[in-house]
Amino acid sequence: MKYLMLVCEDPTAEPYRREDDDIETWVATTHDVRVVGERLRPIAEARTVRVRGGELSVTDGPYAEVGEQIAGFDVLECDSFDQAVEVASRHPMARFGRLVVREAWPFEDGTTLLE
Repeated sequence: MKYLMLVCEDPTAEPYRREDDDIETWVATTHDVRVVGERLRPIAEARTVRVRGGELSVTDGPYAEVGEQIAGFDVLECDSFDQAVEVASRHPMARFGRLVVREAWPFEDGTTLLE
């Protein structure tokens, strides 16, 4: 099963310390379940795209009302949700931020766009 893990900032987490961020080890030890992952550019460079009533609206970020921003993502392929949570628990941002794990929702024929 495939899982999307969103790596999010969290203003209530302990302060980030580079010396405690061992992302290289996490990546190396999850090569068997980690399909792909990347950091994302800062929210100030984001664009929000909407179509309402046939009209395109593109808005520059950021949004002051949003305290937690998505900083990156990983796609995991795990045997169970519990395994995906365990893998996420070892990510440095479990300590310095917040990780959201969601199972991919296959189409009726059982495929996902992540195939």
